[in-house]
Amino acid sequence: MITNKIIKKIRVTEKASFLAEQNVYTFDVADSANKTEVAKAIFQLYKVKPVKVNILQVPDKKTFSRGKAGVKSGGKKATVYLKKEDKIEFI
Repeated sequence: MITNKIIKKIRVTEKASFLAEQNVYTFDVADSANKTEVAKAIFQLYKVKPVKVNILQVPDKKTFSRGKAGVKSGGKKATVYLKKEDKIEFI
């Protein structure tokens, strides 16, 4: 199934949970994903047609832990806008 490769996971943050109340959902997506692929994957997974999809680059972040420098890898995230009557249920 191609949808597993496009949508990695649901992004659970304070801002994402606030937006979910307004029918805007946030997902971590593959680096090669585009808007149309994300919209098709959402329809296949949740049987809901998105009104709009925005894709944003998440930058790498430098970290410093226990005396060693490191990097948290970035990626892409997608915000999916739905109609008022549509919902996505997360278990």
